[in-house]
Amino acid sequence: MAEGKMLSKGRLSTLASASALAMWFFGAPAAQAKDGPVQVDAEIVFAVDVSFSMDHEEQVLQRRGYADALTSEAFITALKSGVHGKIAISYLQWASYRDVDLLMPWTVIDGPESAVEFADKLMGAPFRRAQRTSISGAIDASARLFANNGFNGLRQVIDVSGDGANNDGRPVQMARDEAVKKGITINGLPLVGIRPSWNYADIPNLDLYYQDCVIGGEGAFMVAIRDRKGFTDATRTKLIQEIAAPSIPPINFNVAPAQEREPRVNCMIGEAMWNRRWGN
Repeated sequence: MAEGKMLSKGRLSTLASASALAMWFFGAPAAQAKDGPVQVDAEIVFAVDVSFSMDHEEQVLQRRGYADALTSEAFITALKSGVHGKIAISYLQWASYRDVDLLMPWTVIDGPESAVEFADKLMGAPFRRAQRTSISGAIDASARLFANNGFNGLRQVIDVSGDGANNDGRPVQMARDEAVKKGITINGLPLVGIRPSWNYADIPNLDLYYQDCVIGGEGAFMVAIRDRKGFTDATRTKLIQEIAAPSIPPINFNVAPAQEREPRVNCMIGEAMWNRRWGN
């Protein structure tokens, strides 16, 4: 099987949007284990941008990238080579600071069957779009999902995917540093200039913005997506690196910024652009 090839093309039934929202408000169901939390190599939240700047084609691209990456032969091989041979993942959609919903609750991926089932449900779930872009809200909401989720991972990771800068909620670097203090690593998948036309909220150096303002923690990294065809390859490579990374110290974790120098991009550029657009 060629690297990146899907293990299955079948798609399961559509999830009700009301159920997804209910899971967010009432909390994700914890994994059931008689002997305590389930041991996994990593707990990963996919935090995916559904703001209005993300058109339907871009949203499909994001989901397809995650689905194809999770079901690729290369990822499954890397998964089985881990200490526990399994990870726990969830999929969160975000727009404004308070507009988030857990589309896919915590799920154990331990082989091709569970990967295909997750991918099928993800691709069958309804799409939506909403106002504003709050990366800080995505980080804060994702960080809450690790508490009492029934898993004990060698790493806790938030994967932030989006095409714009933070323009709602608290400053993104505040949310990043707070999450990093808890031992969480934040990695990024910025979509840089993949649209044929320019959007008012676009910034040309979104990759530097993610590098200097969004990602953080032990081993944090980001992969910039510069064309629509490269999303699956980048997502697969990123997931493999995440499950193969060294473990994060679980306690007394100090803030470890991704860069030691000053940010090359104004971390409040998204808020400034929003205020200029509306004359504030």
